[in-house]
Amino acid sequence: MSDCLFCKIAAGEIPSKKAYEDELVYAFHDIHPLRPTHVLVIPKRHIASLAQVTADDEPVLGRLLAVAARLAAENGSPDGFRSIINTGRVGGQEVAHLHLHILGGPEPVGPMVKKI
Repeated sequence: MSDCLFCKIAAGEIPSKKAYEDELVYAFHDIHPLRPTHVLVIPKRHIASLAQVTADDEPVLGRLLAVAARLAAENGSPDGFRSIINTGRVGGQEVAHLHLHILGGPEPVGPMVKKI
């Protein structure tokens, strides 16, 4: 998708601090980290959100999760991490390209969500 920020990052058109890359996914450090470890893992192929995936996307979804575990350990969060996929407006998705946040560091991440 020509106007997608994350497609441009994966293609190398916009600079990023790469954490990992293979034929299916690209991972990079968040430019505004919320935790000491904050890495994003994205499919190289444009998928707008988790709500649009199909059975054909299973290989890339599995790769996102497998890479998340490896990158968390390699980037300062070997004792655990939080993985987040925000989906759609209600889920807080800000970029319309499927992405997995890896959040961690030496201290616990904290509660999942605030009670309303």
